[in-house]
Amino acid sequence: QAYTAGQRDFGENYLQEAIDKIITLSHLPDICWHFIGPIQSNKTKQIAQYFNWVHSVDRAKIARRLNAHLSDPTQQHNCQDTSLNVCLQVNISEEPSKSGIMIKEVFSLAEVVDKCDKLTLRGLMAIPEKNAGEASYQKMQHLFNKLQAQYPTVDTLSMGMSEDLAMAITHGSTMVRVGTAIFGTRV
Repeated sequence: QAYTAGQRDFGENYLQEAIDKIITLSHLPDICWHFIGPIQSNKTKQIAQYFNWVHSVDRAKIARRLNAHLSDPTQQHNCQDTSLNVCLQVNISEEPSKSGIMIKEVFSLAEVVDKCDKLTLRGLMAIPEKNAGEASYQKMQHLFNKLQAQYPTVDTLSMGMSEDLAMAITHGSTMVRVGTAIFGTRV
């Protein structure tokens, strides 16, 4: 129904569920799949194979593994013939329970991704803590602007979900993740 209404970008947190959907909907043109969940090393091959975007790169090892899978000529890439779009996940609220890199690690990881020939550094992703004040959003906007000044491919600040999208957009988000508002609460 979302596709019929014009939606073309779909984000998924859970790899196996996503692959099932990607295969089932492979007959529909122009769908762009975004992986937005935490990445385990053993899942990089499938992520590289099935997705156009990865919003949750938070380690050099993950970036290098994604690149290696895309560089393997025996690996069929189902989604695209071009590079994989990558956002670095920043743990902007410094919550121990969340994935993502700290602010001080952003530019060193950006350099790793930029050197990967099959990855395109597109920007940053963050999930500020629930009821976060404006400061977290301002920090992300500032960090995004600094990264964008250094890398010409950076054009995406993936920040904001159904509950905080207004605050995120106010602070420069170019991509929001509003699954709950569209599809309802996950059961």
